[in-house]
Amino acid sequence: MVDLQPDQLRALEAIAATGTFDAAARELGVTPSAVSQRMRALESTVGQVLVRRGRPAELTPPGQVLVRHARHLALQQADVLAELGIAGPAVDRAAGPDAPALPEITLVVSGDALTTWALPALVEASAWARLQVLREDEEHSIGLLRDGTAVAAVSSVAEAVPGCRSTLLGSMRYRPTASPAFVERWFPDGPTRAALAGAPVLAFDRKDDLQERYLRSRLGHGEPGPPRHYVPASHEFLRAIEHGMGWGMLPDLQSAPGERAGRLVGFDDASAVDVPQHWQQWRLHSSSLDRLAAAIARAARAALV
Repeated sequence: MVDLQPDQLRALEAIAATGTFDAAARELGVTPSAVSQRMRALESTVGQVLVRRGRPAELTPPGQVLVRHARHLALQQADVLAELGIAGPAVDRAAGPDAPALPEITLVVSGDALTTWALPALVEASAWARLQVLREDEEHSIGLLRDGTAVAAVSSVAEAVPGCRSTLLGSMRYRPTASPAFVERWFPDGPTRAALAGAPVLAFDRKDDLQERYLRSRLGHGEPGPPRHYVPASHEFLRAIEHGMGWGMLPDLQSAPGERAGRLVGFDDASAVDVPQHWQQWRLHSSSLDRLAAAIARAARAALV
């Protein structure tokens, strides 16, 4: 019978979190030699290579499976210790040595969701969990769930990652938006094919395809596109549009104040795009993860369409 040792699993999880054996040793308070020994013993137990040594160290697919298992165990243990009021390895040391363990939850949220509707839920959850929030575009968050980096994600992908469950929260509505001066200059006759082919466009980064989807719907495939700028931060992306750097797809939740103030205008409301927001989380018994899911759902009901 294969017996997975907790100290070996913690060593593997620390390597995954920190990227090197030396950093994992500092995280665990042991020597790098001890981390290496634990990894050799774990790899011998399962009969597979779990980590490709390098800088950074890289998990193999079997290593990713075991990291997910290790994080499952750590979250469940923290839940149990918190319920018992017992201090544990996930304790917030600033609160004192006798403070109960706080579960640590790593989740992925898009920049737009963080900026517009998700933050109140995270503030609520911070009272009873330690949160590590990773910002990633909706569709690309799935990879972080699949490799075990995160235990939950707000994603536009409906299909549940293996080992996870998916729940529809609602949708964020995006519309092509620009400053009034930009629209007057580039779209005096509306968003015609000729105007769209020349008007500068803003994207969050090269993975952001909302603008491309809109352009394909209006220009078709293979048409020469307009010049593009990239501004990879939600607030600065909004400000760049307000200042006339280009047009971009903004969620109504974010553009509404600027539109009311006259700094922004939607120039093609008929082409609005509804981007679904799904909550994906690991299938495991965790009271803290379920509490976070409930907080996210409440925030979504208050804000999404």
